[in-house]
Amino acid sequence: MKVLTVVGNRPQFIKAAPLSLALRAAGIDEVSLHTGQHYDRAMSAVFYEELALPEPLYSLDLRSADAALMQPEILAALERERPDWVLVFGDTNSTLAGALAGVEAGIPVAHVEAGLRSGDLAMPEERNRIEVDRISTLLLCPDARSRETLASEGVAAEAEVVGDVMADATRLFAPIARERISIDREPGSYLVATVHREANVAQPRLGRIVEGLNRLDEPLAFPVHPRTRAALADAALELEAHVELLEPLGYLELAALASQARVILTDSGGLQKEAYWYGVPCVTLRPSTEWVDTVETGANVLVDDDPDRLVRAVREATLPADLPELYGDGHASERVAASLLGRIGGRD
Repeated sequence: MKVLTVVGNRPQFIKAAPLSLALRAAGIDEVSLHTGQHYDRAMSAVFYEELALPEPLYSLDLRSADAALMQPEILAALERERPDWVLVFGDTNSTLAGALAGVEAGIPVAHVEAGLRSGDLAMPEERNRIEVDRISTLLLCPDARSRETLASEGVAAEAEVVGDVMADATRLFAPIARERISIDREPGSYLVATVHREANVAQPRLGRIVEGLNRLDEPLAFPVHPRTRAALADAALELEAHVELLEPLGYLELAALASQARVILTDSGGLQKEAYWYGVPCVTLRPSTEWVDTVETGANVLVDDDPDRLVRAVREATLPADLPELYGDGHASERVAASLLGRIGGRD
């Protein structure tokens, strides 16, 4: 069996690492395609080095998040390779472009992280999730809630709960990160923030988030996404002295830093889950989240772009005792591989 996987941004590189290992162990031939949606070295190439991923056979280097530019290039690769499955991850424009290209090529699409919903249709990621789920052949869900969501929407494709492949990555790589990388900070003595979503780097939201960060009274490490750095400069926004602006970090560096923070502030879906698995309270800079279980357990607080709520949430952040296991046991990748092997692809 041959599978073509489509990746394009940081979380997808992370998800691809344990899944690539599982596909290889199952005897599945994997062809990887990198769309180039994230093209900064610290946001893309460094993951192949740090996570020991084989270099993608197809590297489009489009340096764009435009799905319409990606789709014909992905289609050309699919026509050349004729895999049994197209495997797409999450909710980015690369996800959508890969799924649309698979449908156009007549190759079944398997969607990892199917069924997630934040309820916010203003988010392009939410619209991508819905469209990809509706056109996929196999829906690989991180939890039962996601499968129930698909059923309630009347999505016809087969849905299977496999767990979350990012839990696999955390299980495999977080201990390595803490062992290999010195953070030169006392664990629990600092905060970590990441801001990158399209809505959050536009005014006035970015200014309100910066106001909240500036009002915090603890050291704050802020690895700055290239898009966010440009937006800060364009809006002439400045951070106070307690906020240390860092260059984008590789996965292992960020894992070492974030896993030992007192609180993580983020608009990243992936980092919300990682905070939960690290045992670090999370403050989410969004009005909604697709990872609602983290909020319901009390491990994650939504503050939107409200500076007052942000400051209060960080000050009061604690983790409840006896948190339940969420999103699988760290072995989702093996289940994905078994699920693909157990189904006939587009051709004999």
